[in-house]
Formats: sequence, structure tokens, C-alpha cells
Amino acid sequence: MSGSNNEVPIVSKFFCSSSPQSMLVRKRPAVVNGGGFVVTDINQKVVFVVDGCGKLGAKGELLVKDGNGESILYIHKKKGLVQALSTRNRWNGYSMDYQGKDKLLFTITDPKPCFSKQGTIRVNIESKNQFNGPWDYAINGSFSDKIFSIVDYNQTIRAQVKELTGSNKDFYHVMVQPGFDQAFVIGVIAVLDNIFGESTRC
Repeated sequence: MSGSNNEVPIVSKFFCSSSPQSMLVRKRPAVVNGGGFVVTDINQKVVFVVDGCGKLGAKGELLVKDGNGESILYIHKKKGLVQALSTRNRWNGYSMDYQGKDKLLFTITDPKPCFSKQGTIRVNIESKNQFNGPWDYAINGSFSDKIFSIVDYNQTIRAQVKELTGSNKDFYHVMVQPGFDQAFVIGVIAVLDNIFGESTRC
């Protein structure tokens, strides 16, 4: 994973590449409820691992690791009275260092079921050095059907997910555009997976 002149690092520059990156998501066996999923590159090398509640022992928590098993991203669903009164669920994504949770990187919000017609799933980047709109990224399409894109505020496609032809939905393809942060993309996919009750959810 090497850098480019058009990098958009959110987790780290290390996860930005000068060329498009093709990855395959594979859910862990159903024996482990909420076990998460594994991400491999075109050479079948593991590049990311996502642990869900079956591994972490807590609902609404996700952990993204790199191919070496190092924790790089911790994501949790916000709780509390203020959140209970909100029309949108909120997920916070934090970078990880050797001491554990470090700093807030991004927030993902999705409409609660009774307000699902009020908008799409959106992402706000904490640094606010990329776009000046009310949100930075949004999800266009259907996660359940495994056909969707991550787009920025200008509607530029940054990553796409497509179901593999002739495959079941335990496998699907992810294409990340040059310069865009692959770890961030996997973090977003991990949250979507949990929202829609798939491999990271108990």
C-alpha cells in the first residue's frame, strides 16, 4: 500500500495507494455469531480483519485490524439519553495506537428505522480539511444487495461494492479508487454490516 499525490488519508497514508485497489470481503463461518469478516487482496493475502460482537463480547463495537493483526480502528455505536432522542444513530470511529483508543477520526450516522425515509447514511470526517458541506461522504445504493458506492459531497465515487457473479453473499468485491484510504472504507463497510444485521452483529 503505497502513497499517491492525490491521497485522502483518514486512518493513515499507509492505506492509500496510487492505483485502484481490488479487495474481496469474506464473512467468517456462521459458527461464530457476530464473528466479523476477513478482507483479502487479489493475491488472496489478508489485508484487513474485522471483529464483531462475537469476538469482542460487546454489542455495537467493532475492531478493524491490518493484515498483521494490529488494531488500527475502533468503532462503537453511541448510546445515552441524547442519542436515544435523536432521529439518527451515531457511530464514532477512532484511530488505535499502542495504548488503545486514540483520537476520533469520523462519525457515521444512519436514520433510525422509524425515520428511515429521512435520508441516507452519511459520514463526517473529524479533521474537516476535505470538504465544506454538511457531510463528507454518503452511501449510495443497497448494502443488503451488495451494490453500493461511497461518494463524497461532490458525488465523486471513492469506493464501490459489488456482489460477485455466481457467488453467495458471504463474498463480495470492493474497489477503492486511487489515493483513497482503504482502512476507512473497510471501517464504513463494517458499520454497514452491523446496521443491516450481518456478520459483525450478534
